[in-house]
Amino acid sequence: MTDFLHLLQSPWPWWVGGPLIGLTVPLLLWLGNKSFGISSNLRHLCAAVLPAARQPRLFDYDWRAERWNLMFAAGLVLGGFLAGVVFANPHPVNLSAAALSTLKGLGVSVTPGLVPPQVGDLHRPAAWALLALSGLLIGFGTRYGGGCTSGHAITGLSTLQLPSLIATASFFGAGIFSANVLLPLFLRWLT
Repeated sequence: MTDFLHLLQSPWPWWVGGPLIGLTVPLLLWLGNKSFGISSNLRHLCAAVLPAARQPRLFDYDWRAERWNLMFAAGLVLGGFLAGVVFANPHPVNLSAAALSTLKGLGVSVTPGLVPPQVGDLHRPAAWALLALSGLLIGFGTRYGGGCTSGHAITGLSTLQLPSLIATASFFGAGIFSANVLLPLFLRWLT
């Protein structure tokens, strides 16, 4: 039992997690011709909760056919809770010397936990403003791009769709730009 608990508390290597995520696509296609993606769940949830008369074009469809996707998203939330709270690794995250040096250069102190205190202090209005702006940009980008990172990078690439290749390259490019240019600016603004 302690070996199993250790397995749940330890990070899994990429060569285990990656194929497990990758196998989700053919499994969903094989089981029911379903496409993997998370961002569409907000639309499904709104269609289930809001009357279709308010937004007939957007929410007037059979959302019940997508219940499996809502359950999948609920499973992700539950799995995240279990991994982060119930089976949380009691040891601090081990970072390489290069990562620690880079973070120190940005003025980020590394403490046990997932969120640096400079960003995670929600008692400051600047942190709320950053979270709100980030959420709006992600929501806009997801809608404008026709899907989220999981839909494009996992399902779209595995089914050889050119728009998904372009979207995934854009995600990576924006991530590199954000980490090297925007993050230092935001951290200076937050401190």
